[in-house]
Amino acid sequence: MAAKFDLKRGGNEQFMFNLKAANGEVILSSELYNEKPSAVHGIESVKVNAIEDLRFERKRAKTGQPFFVLKAANGEVIGRSEMYSSSWAMERGIRSVKRNAPAARVDDLSI
Repeated sequence: MAAKFDLKRGGNEQFMFNLKAANGEVILSSELYNEKPSAVHGIESVKVNAIEDLRFERKRAKTGQPFFVLKAANGEVIGRSEMYSSSWAMERGIRSVKRNAPAARVDDLSI
C-alpha cells in the first residue's frame, strides 16, 4: 500500500484530511476547512511544502511531548502531527512526511 491522503468530512460538515504512511499510520492531520476545494488546496500545499525542512516547526506540548506543524510559505499551519514520545521519533515522523507527501494519492472519502 502506498502513502495517501484521506479527504473526509469532519465535524459540522466541514472537511479535513489525514496523510497516511504506507502502513496506514496517520503522520499528518489538517485543520477543518469550510469547503471541500479549500481542503483539496490544503493537500496540494502539503505536497509542495513538505519538501522544505524550514516549513516544519518543531514544538513541545505543555506536557513536554514533542510534535511538529507544517506551515505554508505564508506561515499558515497546514498540518500537524501527533504527540511523540521523543524528539528522535518526531524527526522520524518529519522524514516520513517529506518522503510520502509529494507523491501520495488522494482518496476522497467525503462523498
